[in-house]
Amino acid sequence: MAENRRSVIEILTQDHREVEDMFTQLTAETDPEKRRRIADDVTIELVRHAIAEEMHLYPAVRRHVPDGDAIADKELSDHAEIERVLKELEKMDTATGADFDTLVRRLVEDVTSHVRDEESNLFPALARHATPDDLLELGKKVESAKAKAPTRPHPSAPDRPPLNKLLAPGAGLVDRVRDRLSGRGRH
Repeated sequence: MAENRRSVIEILTQDHREVEDMFTQLTAETDPEKRRRIADDVTIELVRHAIAEEMHLYPAVRRHVPDGDAIADKELSDHAEIERVLKELEKMDTATGADFDTLVRRLVEDVTSHVRDEESNLFPALARHATPDDLLELGKKVESAKAKAPTRPHPSAPDRPPLNKLLAPGAGLVDRVRDRLSGRGRH
C-alpha cells in the first residue's frame, strides 16, 4: 500500500480551511449548547495546530528561511495572543451573548490575520528555501505532533524546543483524558 504523504504546507493549509468552516458554523449558530460545542471544537483544532507548528514548522523556518528567526518570533507572538483569547473563551458562558460574540469576533480576526500572513509570506518562503523532501518530512512530523498535542489552551506552556517537545505530549495526554471523561470534542 502506498503511503499518502503530504507536505507540511498542504496539511496546514487544509487545517486553515477547516477552522474557517468552523468559524462560519460558530458565528451562525444561536443555540448556546451548540455554540459551546463548536467553540470547544475550534479550540481543540487551533491548539493542536499551533502546537504542531511550534514544535516543527517554526524551527524549520528558523533553519531554512533567511530572517527566519524574525518570522518565527512574529508567528509565536500571534499564537500567544490567540491562546489567551481561547483561554478566555473556554471560561465564558455562551448564553451571555454579547461578551461571547465579542470574543469570537476577536478570535476570528486574530486567526484570519495569522492565516493570511502564513499563507502569503511564511509558506511561500519556506517552499522556496526547503526541499520537497524537507516539506514532506515536516508534514509527517506535524501530523504526528497533532495526534499527541494538547486540546486545551495552556498560555504559560513553553512554545519553543526543546521544552515544548518534552511537555506538550504529557499535557496532551491529560487533556485527552479530561475530554474523554467530559465528552468534550466528540462531535
